[in-house]
Amino acid sequence: MRDSFYKSKRLIFFLCCDLILFALSIFLAFELRFSGDIPNIFYAGMFKAGVILLVLKIGLFFIFRIYKVAWRFFSLNEARKIFVALVLAELIFLVIFYFFDDFFNPFPRSVIGIDFALSYIFIGTLRISKRMLVDFRKTRFEKETPCVVVGATSKALHLLKGAKEGSLGLYPVAVVDARKELIGTYCDKFIVKDKSKLEELSKEGVKTAIIALKLEQDELKKLFDELVGYRINDIKLFSFTSNQTKDISIEDLLARKPKDLDNNAVASFLKDKIVLVSGAGGSIGSELCKQCVKFGAKKLIMLDHSEYNLYQINEDLSKHKEKIVPVMMSLLDESKLDTLLSTHKPDLILHAAAYKHVPLCEQNPHAAVINNILATKILCDLAKKNKVKRFVMISTDKAVRPTSIMGCTKRVCELYTLNSSSKDFEVACVRFGNVLGSSGSVIPKFKAQIAANEALTITHKDIVRYFMLVSEAVQLVLQAAAIAKGGELFVLDMGEPVKIIDLAKKMLTLSNKPELGIKITGLRKGEKLFEELLIDENDVKTQYESIFVTKSEPYELTKLNEQIQTLCLSKDEDISALLAKIVPEFKHNTKEG
Repeated sequence: MRDSFYKSKRLIFFLCCDLILFALSIFLAFELRFSGDIPNIFYAGMFKAGVILLVLKIGLFFIFRIYKVAWRFFSLNEARKIFVALVLAELIFLVIFYFFDDFFNPFPRSVIGIDFALSYIFIGTLRISKRMLVDFRKTRFEKETPCVVVGATSKALHLLKGAKEGSLGLYPVAVVDARKELIGTYCDKFIVKDKSKLEELSKEGVKTAIIALKLEQDELKKLFDELVGYRINDIKLFSFTSNQTKDISIEDLLARKPKDLDNNAVASFLKDKIVLVSGAGGSIGSELCKQCVKFGAKKLIMLDHSEYNLYQINEDLSKHKEKIVPVMMSLLDESKLDTLLSTHKPDLILHAAAYKHVPLCEQNPHAAVINNILATKILCDLAKKNKVKRFVMISTDKAVRPTSIMGCTKRVCELYTLNSSSKDFEVACVRFGNVLGSSGSVIPKFKAQIAANEALTITHKDIVRYFMLVSEAVQLVLQAAAIAKGGELFVLDMGEPVKIIDLAKKMLTLSNKPELGIKITGLRKGEKLFEELLIDENDVKTQYESIFVTKSEPYELTKLNEQIQTLCLSKDEDISALLAKIVPEFKHNTKEG
């Protein structure tokens, strides 16, 4: 209600001002044309022309939505619109004058040009006046935090504009840049300084920096470390799209940004397909569901045995309820799963359901075998029986020369599904490392510990892991599925590994709680110190630089089925030895500490 009142008030104000200024401009145009002495014979034409021009100008201002623009948003774009609207008004009047010149005569046509110039000056000056006052207004230091803007860019200009209007709660005191050609030039009212001046600014009390540059991940990490080195710990990123700043996050520093994400390939692959996603409510599964809907799947069957997880993804995609089918079911229920597949006849199955937490699978090895291996076998067999065209299994870097029960069960899943592939049933597996923020991963754990003011716990000072944003990992999974021919084991290039202790230190810095410290607890059972490199020199490149095809050994399915049956009937203490018979490279790490 209040917003509507202010809009109406603004419209009335500008409308009244414009009416007065347009009337004044036509009068002054005649005054200038006749050097301040208008002959009486021209007053009638002046009045008629003034009324018509006034109607034309006001009407075109409404058409160009000029009255929708607030003072503070008046820019070159709005000035351009006013220019075009006034030109059109004068041209339309000239057309009217051409056909009805007797109605206006005597009338000096040179007045039209003078009127246009005066109108544009008056209207532009009125609207820019508030912006001029804002630009020269002194910001009060006691209410706003001093900051330095890193990067003399168009983003920086938007940021400085927002600061002048008081929308940031920050007071820029300098703009710095590393590019020599920009140093000494003006960015708004600031002379751009060399980035080396950051240390000096920090000593003067500036502890906040806003990054207004588009940087690659390595460049951003380097700049972050540089700022922290100068004790500028409050670091923000400026978004051009939202015109807002946000605190830099650990995801911004760690996320690998693949350059070969191909929206068109994924869209053409998923368009009009019926897709089933298992584990639809999990970190990977939920993102698979979102991208399937985004890229045009005709129907999405969301399968999960967790009521809460299924509820969450169902709510997230509620706008697409005509496309989605939430199914709460265990993959171990063969009869119901068979009915589901025969009823909906999916073209593609994306199998993301699995137990992924290494310590829990170590403590519950039989459950890991049943949920990971048996459930995958059932889904794969029923998919083949029901003539599903393509089956994609989400695997993990922990399946490479596994040392844990979880990693080994996923390797068995790879062997079973890949060896089930045929001409009519195309199977592909995709391996990748950790996704940022996934349930049970280290980043949410660290965030929870920081929120509880507890020391961050890591298992070893030298432990390293690979990371990728879940949205980017999932899109690469779908790209791999799009180019699959059947029987491939795809591997995603996860970039460089990250030391978890460095990750912990950065998160403490970002939260301004370095005093919490880091506690080393010792390696857990089944845990690797170094995850295996996903890509090696023998892997085959695909058309995408982030996706490779690695080798997977053939395995006789009859024998594997017998071994899986034995696994399912075995006791917890026998699981490790039985898995090693299937996966000879399995070196179970049973030590702790």
